[in-house]
Amino acid sequence: MKIIIAGAGEVGTHLAKMLSNEFHDITIIDPLVENLKDIDASLDLLTITGSAISIEVLKEAKIKKTDLFIAVAHSEETNLTAAILAKKLGAKKTIARVDNNEYIEPGNISHFTSLGIDYLIYPERIAAREVVHLLGQAEISESVDFSGGKLSLYVLKLGENAPVIDKTLIDVIKENDKIEFRAVAITRNGETIIPRGHDYFQVNDLVYVVTNRSGIRDVLKYSGKKKLDIKDVMILGGSRIGKRTAKSLEGRFNIKLIEIDKEKSAELADYLTNALVINGDGRNIDLLVEEGLPNMDTFISVTGNSEINILSCMLAKRMGVKKTIAEVENIDYIDLAENMGIDTIINKKLITASRIFTFTMSAKVESMKCLTGSDAEVLEFVAKPGSKITHGRLRDIEFPKDAIVGGIIRKDKGIIAKGDTHVNAYDRVVVFALPSAVKKMNNFFNGND
Repeated sequence: MKIIIAGAGEVGTHLAKMLSNEFHDITIIDPLVENLKDIDASLDLLTITGSAISIEVLKEAKIKKTDLFIAVAHSEETNLTAAILAKKLGAKKTIARVDNNEYIEPGNISHFTSLGIDYLIYPERIAAREVVHLLGQAEISESVDFSGGKLSLYVLKLGENAPVIDKTLIDVIKENDKIEFRAVAITRNGETIIPRGHDYFQVNDLVYVVTNRSGIRDVLKYSGKKKLDIKDVMILGGSRIGKRTAKSLEGRFNIKLIEIDKEKSAELADYLTNALVINGDGRNIDLLVEEGLPNMDTFISVTGNSEINILSCMLAKRMGVKKTIAEVENIDYIDLAENMGIDTIINKKLITASRIFTFTMSAKVESMKCLTGSDAEVLEFVAKPGSKITHGRLRDIEFPKDAIVGGIIRKDKGIIAKGDTHVNAYDRVVVFALPSAVKKMNNFFNGND
């Protein structure tokens, strides 16, 4: 697939790294030479210094032969204009990142599709939805729902009280062969592995589990987690994520939002009708204590500054807050933040990449997510008639060892995968895949046609 990425900022660079592993023909455009230097040195792709809204630059990038044009520059106007031009000049599919929630309202999207933009992505809205979703499952570090929750992937950190510690997967199954979940991966000391029957669970393991609705109770039981009762929530930062999260949560929880900017605080107070907005510096420990941080059930830090978010969540954890959520945009900090005990990490780059990556797969992908605690992806495929995945039992079809099928959704029922499971045509199949396996998935899920 020929792909052009407009914008070599953090999102564009991360996306280029992901896609370059899949052997696509990639060109990345940016007006600043310094943004392209590291990419030139480390990735096998073409870079062009120039503006993505220049017709000559787009022609130089061979826009007429482009399968996918992705506009993720810092400027929303640049992204929209570039995507429109790209479509007019021959790009088959265009995606533009936007910062205006109004544009992605159902009644307004058609205005942009009529101009040639196939898909609009607003990372902050997706991030806020993820925070809200996680508060519904407060004992989980991260979760992904498939087909409306018929199957889910849960990410849990194992503490010393987890009943599975020092047991193998086989041991757990022997204790209860009717469990409705499957451990599909373990991240340990920064390395993600696909576990086999004789692999042990250890303290501080980050375990990725696929389950259906009936298996959720067992997942919590074996991981030593208890259902948390969330009532009081403090949000640090009135960013787009903080604003949207507070709006979604007010009325359901007691919300306090702290914002350092006085003018923005006033705007938030008008916007939020059932939340308390406090103008103050979240780095001030006395202020946080005075506003009741030790009594909070959840603390969410989304200031836009990764360091402040990490440190404030560490403080909240030490004061006894049950669940902490931090926005960490520096990918290099993610492992550090998780090792410091922060429950959940939100990263807009990974969220954006997840949404865009599905457009690059030749197999039909219903959903996908890049996981913050791992370099792996979890994907929901549709098995096409005649595809290799349907040719026999999972244990017999030589499925790649760097990937694992967690479960399938058939006729609205979520089924946990086992060695003797047979995938049928049109089943939705949840797969956990390391980067080395993602490209191989096309060979298993594409049909003979």
